[in-house]
Amino acid sequence: MTTDRIWLSAYPPGVPADIDPSAYSSLVGLMEEAFHKHASSVAYSFMGKDTTYAQTDSLSQALGAYLQSIGLQKGDRVALMMPNCPQYPVAVAAVLRAGFVVVNVNPLYTPRELEHQLKDSGSQAIVIIENFAATLQQCIAATPVKHVVLAAMGDMLGLVKGSIVNYVVRNVKKMVPAYSLPGAVRFNDAVARGTRLTLKKPDIKPDDMALLQYTGGTTGVSKGAVLLHRNVIANVLQSEAWNQPVMDKVPASQQPTAICALPLYHIFAFTVNMMLGMRTGGKTILIPNPRDLPAVLKELSKHTFHSFPAVNTLFNGLANHPDFNTVDWSNLKISVGGGMAVQGAVAKLWLEKTGCPICEGYGLSETSPSASCNPTTSTEYTGTIGVPIPSTYFKLLDDDGNEVAAGQPGEIAIKGPQVMAGYWQRPDETAKVMTPDGYFKTGDVGVVDERGFYKIVDRKKDMVLVSGFNVYPNEVEEVVAGMPGVMECAVVGVPDEKTGEAVKLVIVKKDPALTAEQVKEFCRANLTGYKQPRVVEFRTELPKTPVGKILRRELRDKK
Repeated sequence: MTTDRIWLSAYPPGVPADIDPSAYSSLVGLMEEAFHKHASSVAYSFMGKDTTYAQTDSLSQALGAYLQSIGLQKGDRVALMMPNCPQYPVAVAAVLRAGFVVVNVNPLYTPRELEHQLKDSGSQAIVIIENFAATLQQCIAATPVKHVVLAAMGDMLGLVKGSIVNYVVRNVKKMVPAYSLPGAVRFNDAVARGTRLTLKKPDIKPDDMALLQYTGGTTGVSKGAVLLHRNVIANVLQSEAWNQPVMDKVPASQQPTAICALPLYHIFAFTVNMMLGMRTGGKTILIPNPRDLPAVLKELSKHTFHSFPAVNTLFNGLANHPDFNTVDWSNLKISVGGGMAVQGAVAKLWLEKTGCPICEGYGLSETSPSASCNPTTSTEYTGTIGVPIPSTYFKLLDDDGNEVAAGQPGEIAIKGPQVMAGYWQRPDETAKVMTPDGYFKTGDVGVVDERGFYKIVDRKKDMVLVSGFNVYPNEVEEVVAGMPGVMECAVVGVPDEKTGEAVKLVIVKKDPALTAEQVKEFCRANLTGYKQPRVVEFRTELPKTPVGKILRRELRDKK
């Protein structure tokens, strides 16, 4: 490719321009290398109980053998519907080692959303935590699912602790609604049965499908991005190369340790926590409910950790929490922000409080996910999504698919080994997003500076058109988030007789005394006329996806 990668000069020393995605023939090779190389090291820490690489190896072999024994064939889809608990990585390894395809499912789905995903993916089996079994019960008859493996929170915590945890979850916290799933097999029973069987090792090729990653549905109907083994391998190696300059500073006496507060069913945590953790022999601290901030901080206070991928809302919530200083943040080498824009005010506060800058990156389910990132050696917030990572190419396109002139905004298009094979059984949708020369059109509008740093100015459809002027919600939100008294905010367009659309601003207050007039005055001082909010509304919380991304669509629908 002759494209001039101007951004390579921004790479820290030691970060290569390209990685070799053929280093492993499949994710199974990557995982099995980790199981053997780091057998005695801790792979996952959950509720005070450690699971080693060797244990993950034997449990996943057994579960994989069990799944093969019930008649599933190579390439069949298996849905996983669990929060962050050690059964999740065990199930992922089991499904992939047995030659099947992982279908990651958001455990908070409604029966309608779950039914769509199980039908669309053609999943024949599901590993689900009992807390959400009632949801499955309501839709299973309409899906192809024939086999259910039922996990419980305490399955891997040992007999005594596991029994106590399960008792509390079921009877004290009442987190398991009544359900009936005849024929379901308990997780530990499936493992026990599989222990007496032998896992047959299928021949898995780089171009075989590893997972169907459903894109949140924020773009309409939820579609499955087909991620091949080589796509995810490439992204693991790209992420490892990118983090190297700072992760090299972890003392040899310490095991590299990452906090996994993002849900593993989300591609960000799947690749950057779980798979990258295996590649580097790291320990992953599993946080089952990141919304319970006191519990998150209590867990973090027990560990030495080096890496913390999160979203803006979680960084913001933690940094503003009274228990923040109960945690030792001094070993933190990298805070990766992704999933949504990191706001300047949040990045500034995080750096002040931890001494570790938030390194903002960018990616999508369709790119496995990482596509660009700020250099991990950055000491300040740049307000950009950084530069394309190794082996990755970006260009900016106009509506006709031509590259825009220098300095002009355009739709970000991405090419690289981490880009999906297409949308599952939707050639029409795939054709809409893939260019003839192999670039994936993201739907995000960006600009690039002379050094190759990209900045998102917004999603095409989130743009508000005021009297013919484009207003990008991110810009207004960034300004308002810097106002004292504002905890969180979001901007949407609402119909307006005079201007076509007007800007509506929804705020969660930090200071109860904050008034709409003060906000408007602040906006008048900081934003040109057409960008100023016509409507200011206060709420106690903003609607968000389980990953913490603000759902502008819901705000738009509730005028």
